[in-house]
Amino acid sequence: MKKEINNQYILLYLAILLVLSYFFLYFKHQVGNDSTISEWLINYEGGFTKRGFIGQGIILLSRFFDFDLRWTIFLSQSFFCTSYSLLLWYLLKNLETNKIINLSIFTPIFILYPVAEIEVLGRKEIIVFTFFLIYLVIPSHHKFKNFSIILFSFFSVLVWEPIIFFFPLIFLYFIIENKIEKLDINFVKLILFVTPGILLSFYIATNPLSANEWKVMAMVLKDEFGETCYMSCGLLKSKSTILQQFQGNVGKYSFEVIFRYLLIVLIGFFPLCLLLKNCTTKSKKLFFFQNFRNLLTPFCIAISPVILLFAMGYDWGRWVNISYVICALIVFSLLKNKKINLNTTSLKRNFLYKIKGKMFFILFIIFCFGWNPKTVMTGDIASFPGYRIPVKVINKVFTGEF
Repeated sequence: MKKEINNQYILLYLAILLVLSYFFLYFKHQVGNDSTISEWLINYEGGFTKRGFIGQGIILLSRFFDFDLRWTIFLSQSFFCTSYSLLLWYLLKNLETNKIINLSIFTPIFILYPVAEIEVLGRKEIIVFTFFLIYLVIPSHHKFKNFSIILFSFFSVLVWEPIIFFFPLIFLYFIIENKIEKLDINFVKLILFVTPGILLSFYIATNPLSANEWKVMAMVLKDEFGETCYMSCGLLKSKSTILQQFQGNVGKYSFEVIFRYLLIVLIGFFPLCLLLKNCTTKSKKLFFFQNFRNLLTPFCIAISPVILLFAMGYDWGRWVNISYVICALIVFSLLKNKKINLNTTSLKRNFLYKIKGKMFFILFIIFCFGWNPKTVMTGDIASFPGYRIPVKVINKVFTGEF
């Protein structure tokens, strides 16, 4: 008998994390040098620039309602966190489950991560996740489905342009969902659907904000809202080109850093990789999938461009989280909609199925709530977020400090 995921448990888990998100975001938005807020300050007042779409919207809302800029940011962050949680619950509810799927959901590099590592909480990728979930939950036969991928590819680039590194994964999803077996009209449609987003990302990459344009943007923030264009906002001036982004990471690489993150990826992704290893497409004739025995290798190939993101950016913990979220959402959507086959007989031969009862419960707690990566590449592994998150809340309530 097939076992479905317990909707009440998932809903409770998501609700707890959402309430914690509100709590931490409320106090974070008041911190003058918060790194998350700095990203939301980027706008188009000085000219078109990367990641300015949401910031410009925040400014317009603040002007229209005469709200404090940071309060508008807090409300917007809360809105997208809520939307993401509701859509994620809609995707996960009634999903046929097993030990490995449970571990894939509760791994600390997935839903828990932004709350465990609050420096990441409320970053703009939450908007991209929300857009992507809207695309995923629309039924494949719905007439708006194809139009939604155009909107996603375009507006997600406006919000957070590195999403382009994940487009190959979205290609895989599109091929499987639409049962594309060759380079036919459906594949051409996919290319046309994402072309606006790809062209936009190249334009953004090759047209950084000039010093004078950045100055205008900074002056508007300072004169009208009393805000300094710092950190992410400030980097548009000092680290705007692609070459500068690569150069910024030189000197930070080390054997320790690379080894640590290899372990983080191998351990954190292990349950999801195990699922992919035991999944196959419904048809063996699908384009790009013909020569692979399972989905693990195609997914590894599709996600490989993300290595460039790691080379360009300092926030390796975030990159791991974003990579996992995109992969997991695709896998869970395909499984729930029965677009792929999961060989449960083969899956149950894994050593994890030999661990039962209390021993598995202990393993589950340690794996899911015993660790998480820090935000930046040089940060060590954080321990026991399941304990430290409540402690942060208690400390903030009674002492005013995290």
